[in-house]
Amino acid sequence: MIIAKNSVVTLAFVLRDDQGVLLEESDPTISYLHGGYDGIFPSVEETLEGQEEGFACTVTMTPDMAFGEYDPTLRRTEPRSLFPSQVKVGMQFQGEGEGEQNWLFAVTEVTDETVTLDGNHPLVGKTLVFDCTVKGVRRASEEELEHGHVHGEHDHHH
Repeated sequence: MIIAKNSVVTLAFVLRDDQGVLLEESDPTISYLHGGYDGIFPSVEETLEGQEEGFACTVTMTPDMAFGEYDPTLRRTEPRSLFPSQVKVGMQFQGEGEGEQNWLFAVTEVTDETVTLDGNHPLVGKTLVFDCTVKGVRRASEEELEHGHVHGEHDHHH
């Protein structure tokens, strides 16, 4: 089957930065709903369009094609009293970001008086290299299309 809109694509992948540092890899595969459902990077989806099982490729993505450039407005310092006593660097909290949308903020610094948070994705500003091999292609089920994402082999429940 050819990869096209509303197909489910199963990939084995490795994601590295442009220095070759391993950032993530599938274990063993991932599946996504193809055709603009935001399940994978748009440039990867574009490269896979029209291909079939066994196709392998490398897609290099500049920051504007991946997680964008660093946004200093997503970094903020808040009073320590607003956080639980056990707050520590690396913890994450949900809060309002730009345009009052919910955002995930990571704690980057804790002092006696303040907590510094950063809502930028950890890979912001990086050029990424995505190597993948198509391991399978199938038609999406009606339920997957309705929900806008792939359901696992044992189905999916909301």
